[in-house]
Amino acid sequence: MRALVISGGGSKGAFAGGVAEYLMKVQKRKYDIFVGTSTGSLLIPHLSIGAIDKVKEIYTNVNQRTIFSLNPFIVKCKGDREYVSINYFNTILQFIKSKRTFGESKNLRKNIKKNFSKEEFEFARKNSKDVVVTVSNLSTSATEYKSIKDFNYDDFCDWIWISCNYIPFMSIVEKNGYEYADGGFGALVPIREAIKRGATEVDAIILESENLERNKILGKNPFSLMFNLFGYLLDQVEQHNIISGKLAAKANNATLNLYYTPTKLTENSLIFNKKLMTEWWELGFKYGKKKFEQLQLNELKELDLNG
Repeated sequence: MRALVISGGGSKGAFAGGVAEYLMKVQKRKYDIFVGTSTGSLLIPHLSIGAIDKVKEIYTNVNQRTIFSLNPFIVKCKGDREYVSINYFNTILQFIKSKRTFGESKNLRKNIKKNFSKEEFEFARKNSKDVVVTVSNLSTSATEYKSIKDFNYDDFCDWIWISCNYIPFMSIVEKNGYEYADGGFGALVPIREAIKRGATEVDAIILESENLERNKILGKNPFSLMFNLFGYLLDQVEQHNIISGKLAAKANNATLNLYYTPTKLTENSLIFNKKLMTEWWELGFKYGKKKFEQLQLNELKELDLNG
C-alpha cells in the first residue's frame, strides 16, 4: 500500500499542496493511506477525494481572518518583507478573559466545515483506505491518531481543527474530557504511523529545508522569542520523527521518499499571505517534478548496479 504523509508547517502547507498536485495529477500516483499533522491535516481530506483544484483555491486565498477569530499578531510590511509584532490589545483582552492562549482560531473551525462538506466526508470515508490526522493530548502527554473511519463528520472536523491549533498562539480545545492541541508537538512528520498502518511505500512531504539554517535572528521581545523557542523545539521533534520513520521503513522493508522544501520559506508560518502562498504552491509543483525525476533516476542507477 502507498501512503502520502504531510508534515505540519502552517502557511507552508501551500508548498505541500503543490508537491501533492504534481504527484497525483501528473504522475497519477494513487494513495491508499493519507496521514497529516497540522496543516497536513487540512490538506489530506481533500487530497483523499481528489479535490486538488478545490484545496488549491482554498490555500491560495487564505488570510489571517480565515484562521483567527482573535489574532495575536500584527503584520507590518516594509517593502517586500513582512514583520510580525504582538497585538497587545488582543493579548491583554485574553488575559482579562482568563484565557490561556494569546489568540483564538475559531474561524478556522468554521472554515473547515464550510470547505469540507458532509458529503465529501462520507465519500472519503467510503473510498479511502484511511485518512488520519495527528493530535496532541496535553492531559495525558500522548500523541493520538484519529482515523476518518472511527468518527462522525462533526467529530472528525474537530480533530482536523485540533491538529492545527499551535498553542499558545491558537485555541486549546477540550474534547471528551481531555485538552488537546497541535499534533506537531508530538509527531510533526508521522511517517512511522503510516508504516504501522500498513504502508509499503511512503511519499513524505516535509515542510522544512533538509539542512536547517543556523544563526537565526532571535526575537526582540518575549512574544517573538517564545515563537523562536517553539520553532527550535519543533525542529527537534521533526528530526526525531524523520529518524524514527527511516528506521521503521527499514525494519518493514518499506520505500520512503522524502520531499523537503528547497529553501526556508518563512520565519513565521502563522502568517498567511495570499501572494506568498500562491508562489509556494507553484514552487512545490516544480520541486515535486524535479525531486520525482531525481528519485526515478536513482532507482534506475540502483537497478543497473544490481543488474
